[in-house]
Amino acid sequence: MSSSEAAENKRWMTWTGRVLSGLAALGLLASASGKLMGNEELAKGFTEVYLYPAGVLPWIGVTELLCVLLYAIPQTAVLGGLLLTAYLGGAVATHVRAGDAWVAPVVFGVVVWAGLFLRDPRLRALLPLRRLG
Repeated sequence: MSSSEAAENKRWMTWTGRVLSGLAALGLLASASGKLMGNEELAKGFTEVYLYPAGVLPWIGVTELLCVLLYAIPQTAVLGGLLLTAYLGGAVATHVRAGDAWVAPVVFGVVVWAGLFLRDPRLRALLPLRRLG
């Protein structure tokens, strides 16, 4: 592979990673804002379906927001990715316990890490994917 092909490959991966990370961050920011703004429908679901006390909803929103902010800052993106993984793991557990569909938080987690993997060459060096054969 020539140096120009390698540079183009890195550019494509970086931009794809940024787009995936941006999509994940936007979705999680929308979720956090619904919790922080006291969305009645969301609060009803949390209290009646998931059986959380109403007072914890803003704290869950703050936690989600802080994790997304850490994820969006390049210097703290890996820490943010780890914290979002833990947060989304809690979301999966909540959905499973309530008998709800739990695939969405898993997909968000995969998108979070795919975006991070593609936009951060240090992470790609740490977790190299190699072709078989």
